[in-house]
Amino acid sequence: MSANALYTDLSGYYDLMCAGIDYQAQSHAVHRLQQIFGNAGTTHLDLACGTGPHVRYFIDLGYQSSGLDINQPMLDIAAARCPEAQFSLQDMSAFCMAEPVDLITCFLYSIHYNADLAKLKACIASVHRGLKADGVFCFNVVDKNKIDNALFAKHTVDHAGERFTFNSGWHYSGHGEKQSLKVSIEKANATGTQVWHDEHPMVALSFAELIDILQPYFEVHIFEHDYEKIIPWDSVSGNALFTCVKI
Repeated sequence: MSANALYTDLSGYYDLMCAGIDYQAQSHAVHRLQQIFGNAGTTHLDLACGTGPHVRYFIDLGYQSSGLDINQPMLDIAAARCPEAQFSLQDMSAFCMAEPVDLITCFLYSIHYNADLAKLKACIASVHRGLKADGVFCFNVVDKNKIDNALFAKHTVDHAGERFTFNSGWHYSGHGEKQSLKVSIEKANATGTQVWHDEHPMVALSFAELIDILQPYFEVHIFEHDYEKIIPWDSVSGNALFTCVKI
């Protein structure tokens, strides 16, 4: 399958694949961070919004929320889920907005979908332009030096008489600016079993490299990847939640 085939051809399975994600907790945590560090505004853009579950929760929190993604089938599902929101087919590494917003988010490590460091830098510059004064950019990220290629997340979901088993895990060669997300989906029913495998190229970087990219644009705050508590990053863990205030 091609690089984005999993999310275009199997976009109808995406919500099943992410069934274990607590979108509400993630959205509420970032809302709290916006209240603490932001400008008290309620306009919001979600980068790589997928099928729109985070947008749904931000709307319910009182935000004027919008989203962008590179896959139209995902956006079609998002528009049905959030008819109040505006969605656009754009690449987050070079996006345009009619008006700046107060909060920009990028959940589920999707910041890594920028293909390389040059595109990541372009994305961050676009985010800076897209924020109002004292606006907040919040996203989660993984440090390439802390990736364990042997670790995989797995869960199973029963749906419409079929059983789906999803596996996903990071892979990093140990050098360079490329990592990948390896994904497999197994669908079993009375007639047999189908399996899809995909590998998504992503940008790899250390937290030190990321901070260097962000600091010309933002005041950077780093927290542990915990959506229940606001805990400063311990400088050891390889997953973190970055909260960046426009300067």
